[in-house]
Amino acid sequence: MLKSKTFVKKTRSGGVMKVVREHYLRDDIWCGSETCTECKQDSPVLQKDACVESNLCSYPHYLVPDTNVVLHQIDVLENPVIRNVIILQTVLQEVRHRSAPVHKRLKDIIHEKEKHFYTFTNEHHRETFIERQPGESANDRNDRAIRVAVKWYSKHLQTLQSGPDGLKVVLLTNDQGNKQKAEENGMVAFKFEEYIKSLLANPELVDLLALSNDDKNEITSSKVLFPEHLPLSRIQVGIKSGSYLQGTFRASRDNYLEATVFVQGDGEDSTEVLIQGLQNLNRAVHQDVVAVQLLPRNQWLAPSSVVLQDDGVAKDDDVEENEEEKLRLSAAEAARKPTGKVVGIIKRNWRPFCGMLNVSQIKESTRHLFTPADRRVPRIRIETRQASTLAGQRIMVAIDGWPKNSRYPNGHFVRSLGGAGEKETEQEVLLLEHDVPHQAFSQAVLSFLPKMPWAITPEDMVKREDLRHLTVCSVDPPGCTDIDDALHCRELENGNFEVGVHIADVSHFIRPGNALDKEAANRGTTVYLCGKRIDMVPELLSSNLCSLRSNVERLAFSCIWEINHKAEILKTRFTKSVINSKASLTYAEAQMRIDDTNKTDDITQSLRGLNKLAKILKRQRIENGALTLSSLEVRFHMDSETHDPIDLQTKELMETNSMVEEFMLLANISVAQKIYDEFSECALLRKHPAPPPSNYDVLIKAAKSKNVEIRVDSAKALADSLDGAKVESFSYFNTLLRILATRCMMQAVYFCSGMDSDFHHYGLASPIYTHFTSPIRRYSDIIVHRLLAVAIGADSTYPDLMDKHKQSALCNNLNYRHKMAQYAQRASVTFHTQLFFKSRGRLNEEGFVLFVRKNAIIVLIPKFGLEGTVFFDTKDKVSPSLVFDEEGPTLKVEQHTFHIFDQVKVTIGLDDSNIQHQKIRMALTEPSIPGVSVPAPEAEPPTKKQKLDR
Repeated sequence: MLKSKTFVKKTRSGGVMKVVREHYLRDDIWCGSETCTECKQDSPVLQKDACVESNLCSYPHYLVPDTNVVLHQIDVLENPVIRNVIILQTVLQEVRHRSAPVHKRLKDIIHEKEKHFYTFTNEHHRETFIERQPGESANDRNDRAIRVAVKWYSKHLQTLQSGPDGLKVVLLTNDQGNKQKAEENGMVAFKFEEYIKSLLANPELVDLLALSNDDKNEITSSKVLFPEHLPLSRIQVGIKSGSYLQGTFRASRDNYLEATVFVQGDGEDSTEVLIQGLQNLNRAVHQDVVAVQLLPRNQWLAPSSVVLQDDGVAKDDDVEENEEEKLRLSAAEAARKPTGKVVGIIKRNWRPFCGMLNVSQIKESTRHLFTPADRRVPRIRIETRQASTLAGQRIMVAIDGWPKNSRYPNGHFVRSLGGAGEKETEQEVLLLEHDVPHQAFSQAVLSFLPKMPWAITPEDMVKREDLRHLTVCSVDPPGCTDIDDALHCRELENGNFEVGVHIADVSHFIRPGNALDKEAANRGTTVYLCGKRIDMVPELLSSNLCSLRSNVERLAFSCIWEINHKAEILKTRFTKSVINSKASLTYAEAQMRIDDTNKTDDITQSLRGLNKLAKILKRQRIENGALTLSSLEVRFHMDSETHDPIDLQTKELMETNSMVEEFMLLANISVAQKIYDEFSECALLRKHPAPPPSNYDVLIKAAKSKNVEIRVDSAKALADSLDGAKVESFSYFNTLLRILATRCMMQAVYFCSGMDSDFHHYGLASPIYTHFTSPIRRYSDIIVHRLLAVAIGADSTYPDLMDKHKQSALCNNLNYRHKMAQYAQRASVTFHTQLFFKSRGRLNEEGFVLFVRKNAIIVLIPKFGLEGTVFFDTKDKVSPSLVFDEEGPTLKVEQHTFHIFDQVKVTIGLDDSNIQHQKIRMALTEPSIPGVSVPAPEAEPPTKKQKLDR
């Protein structure tokens, strides 16, 4: 049966176009029930015995949730108890339009066979399709379509059985009007909360319920604490007129009464608006898209230099006026910035948050405060009857809403993650909080892997250059199994060198558009944690078939140069190849070969040639203005039995580290130029924007405090200044300056060449750059491989590869995943550092002051690559005062004044008084300041045997 709908629409050119939409209706769409004998279905989804213990439904029944139930109660629907559910096409389409994350979760549930969720295409069934009536809203039409489908199901199943205890269909809705109309038409309908509370055998489901509006009103006070949010229509008019600005809300980690709103502009026109005080923050949550109104200039403030955190004690629903006053006083001393207030929310970016429960002190209370692990997120009120069980556990909580008369948002319990402080639990929290996809690869993804045993075929050899005879070797960190790159160097008959960079040909195994490709694109990058790796691609590829291990034949994509003794490139060529690596070396092993004068084998000679050329290439890069910055990376030595860190030290870099880096940079630059020459509109490139001059203020003032001038008018000027920055009898000064310079830098980002005009990479002083050398662990490199393969005629193209808009959207995801991977890695280092100090007790170490704050100094400990805060609290009966002068800020505490780069001695230990926010605490031992308390030294740390016994 065919329905058609005709309408006209205006075209871009101003013309009118007639559109006819055909809608086919069928009578062969099956109901999906095992009970049914009428429908000719091969594998029914809904069970015959659909029983669940409920005091509302004593009979077997199927559930039909409406759209709002799915959108707001997805946490409950995911629970294994909820089975035999009919998802109507009307509901699925509405959910897809209103929330992509919920739609994905719903599709995942539908694919779980044991859940018995069935999708019924009611919009194409002849007996359940309905036309929209004149004057009927789209929402009302969809509600009616849901009721018509429920009525059809009830009637359809009723004809197949007899008796009062037969199978029934239950509509679940929180819309009172929808429920009433369903009941008037003889259907069984319940409110969702009502149904869930009837499942007496599963009281834990009640905690998963998102709060309804009635519940929200019950647990808030009558006092209005925040201004009303403006409606979206007024916000849009205000943004258009310039009265309001739209931006991303970024809460402060150090001060819960402060945030900034990043307003995206064109190029350098982007601005940050400072927000201070609870009422001005106005219920915005970190990463929300908000509308802000700028305050008059005379009300502009400066960022606070006070470290102020919302403590774990529940407060009344009153604004903390004394803390806000403290914040204003601290802000008055520094440069003021554009300041505003949040007037409305454009888009909530809420997600389930990890954290811990603060159990209420009121006996038998079911209302408690949840403290998120991320300090930028406010505490959340939840209702739970499991408080005693959840105390001391890491849990996940979702926000349901934030009324204007509530100090905190309201939410609901989602699930428990395990005991706080346990390594596995904390690792799970770390991955969830940084949005790192870490679930096992699905069967759909694994189905696209090569069948084992795998071997290179004669067909592969025909299309590739055979380079198995070359003395190729790889140089990587110890324990590396995902070997992306290998190198070779040999002298040619004409006296020049041939140098090759050979990269794993991952794009041969991952073909565009399949499930494996989509999963890799979503993950974006491999994430390296301490002692754990979250792969971007399945292990069969990452550690086996793509890994360029020694003495096995592997497919590669090779970049080969002819280079003279001055490291000038004479020829460049790219080819798909087959290689056989002769050695998989660590940086230390390669360095030992180069340094050992007795070794003259082919591998060693190749390494020496590479090392000699790399030194010249590096010198040339630095002469062109490339920056050599510094950041302290640490390496943990793990206990072989407990896998706990037993030693911590900063990583030492060798010549071989630099050797590999130079040729990877050279390959990336060569490939970037090639793909841009071939595809000027859709090349995937990487740029590093120059920092705005204000970013360097801290660096310039820090250097000036030691009478050193730093020039920042260009990358070369900065590089030259840093090279010449030396202070007599202070050898670590230059490293400290480079660490500060690193923090002045902007983030490097991926972009599509057709969507941007600025390609320059500031840090490398290169006019063009991309990533080609790590396709096992970066999806950007896979795209670059595909572009290069098309450019040299080694592979065919596909539409998405040449679509600059899709490439740009892909770059946005890659930039996000790359940034979150970096944050996750740092968080892992922090956690393992805490484990180290937990076992070692307190240690005394030397450090340097990196920054000064109003009530604290930030100290860097070079030995451990560790930063920590030394607080000067009023409880120590000292009164610190922050002073700003031409040489930067100084902090006066009693008779002592602290400057940036001052050398100090501190005692370092783990403060685990707050199990969720454990931190490394530092206390000053030298200089000694009267009134500042120093922790007493601890006994010797326990031995390995004592730890195991304990």
